[in-house]
Amino acid sequence: MGFLAFGINHRTAAIEVRERLAFAPEQLPGALQRLRDETGTQEVAILSTCNRTEIYCSQDHPDAEAVLAWFAMFHGMPIEELRACSYQHSHENAVAHMMRVAAGLDSMVLGEPQIFGQMKDAWQSARSAGTLGPYLDRLFQSTFNTAKQVRTDTAIGENPVSVAFAAVSLAKQIFSDLRRSTALLIGAGETIALVARHLFEQGVGRIIVANRTLDRAELLSGPLGGQAIVLNQIPDFLAECDIVISSTASPLPILGKGAVERALKQRRRKPMFMVDIAVPRDIEPEVGALADVYLYSVDDLHEVIEDNLRSRQDAAEAAERMIALGTAEFMQRLRALAAVDVLRRYRVKAESLRDQELAKAQARLERGADPQVVMAEMARALTNKLLHDPSVQLKQMTAEGRAEALALAQELFALDDVTTIQGEP
Repeated sequence: MGFLAFGINHRTAAIEVRERLAFAPEQLPGALQRLRDETGTQEVAILSTCNRTEIYCSQDHPDAEAVLAWFAMFHGMPIEELRACSYQHSHENAVAHMMRVAAGLDSMVLGEPQIFGQMKDAWQSARSAGTLGPYLDRLFQSTFNTAKQVRTDTAIGENPVSVAFAAVSLAKQIFSDLRRSTALLIGAGETIALVARHLFEQGVGRIIVANRTLDRAELLSGPLGGQAIVLNQIPDFLAECDIVISSTASPLPILGKGAVERALKQRRRKPMFMVDIAVPRDIEPEVGALADVYLYSVDDLHEVIEDNLRSRQDAAEAAERMIALGTAEFMQRLRALAAVDVLRRYRVKAESLRDQELAKAQARLERGADPQVVMAEMARALTNKLLHDPSVQLKQMTAEGRAEALALAQELFALDDVTTIQGEP
């Protein structure tokens, strides 16, 4: 049984292409069944995220061309266009690739944790669609186990490597329980949206979004159960805020030292954590000199991110070794399963020959034949039949010049160089 991993990702395809090749959740059941039936693949799963779409297959002889043609046809893309931005991994390399993906080693942000859950969703979708067979299921389980080990035994995902996540992580260091904290987010762009999402996921008590236009602030704060205000209302709410994170395109500072001093007096010196991600800066640098204010600039965050990225890269080296070991162990178990299947089939064949000879012997006994003669004849006939096919195949293989066949046969039948058979040298 072989494996195939085929797909596109953020390194090989632009976002416009990835959008065209994505599978919506409602498409997956039908797509999985069509992929299996139309490519002659026994077992299939599909992983589709914003950064990658990958097809995982288990089949006797993986056919990447058939999968490529089906993938292009399903999404209405010229096959050569898809070929130019796709990649494929087969057999052992496919196993290692799946494990690297699940561990976050192939992600845009090294070590990001979301991909593990997305990989589990792909497994569950294939299982629900009836396209997850025993071999692909075993591969997914080994993939999950290896990815968990990477997460547990390395620092691959411990330290933030994005500005938004670094800001929230610093806030957690100052306020151990974010559920009691109020956060003021100034701006409504992509970075602030990410900060808002991270804060919400960490369970922050309250989110206030301040923006030049109220509708943009409401658009961001609404789904998070937050409050929207305009920029000139900031002084009215600042004293309530424990966390202030700002990222706007304003050419001039939005928050000055005087406003922060007044807010601190109202807070009775309760500390404030501030992050100014904007360039030019939104918060006057002099604010950082105030007691009870922890002010970080975007440069401060980048230093944290660089240190954390180096830490993740060091962890990635250890993770790669774990994945190499996990791949080797899985392939070893797979080869053992193949041996079990061959042995099972040979046992069925041997038992069939046994039953045939036993039936003949019983018939002769019923006719009054000598039991000792019958038993001897049955033993001779069964031995000859069990040895016939191996003997014919071994002679043919050696005649074809396959010298290793003799050594393998000697090992398989547990023979050694000095073994003799009674009556023969």
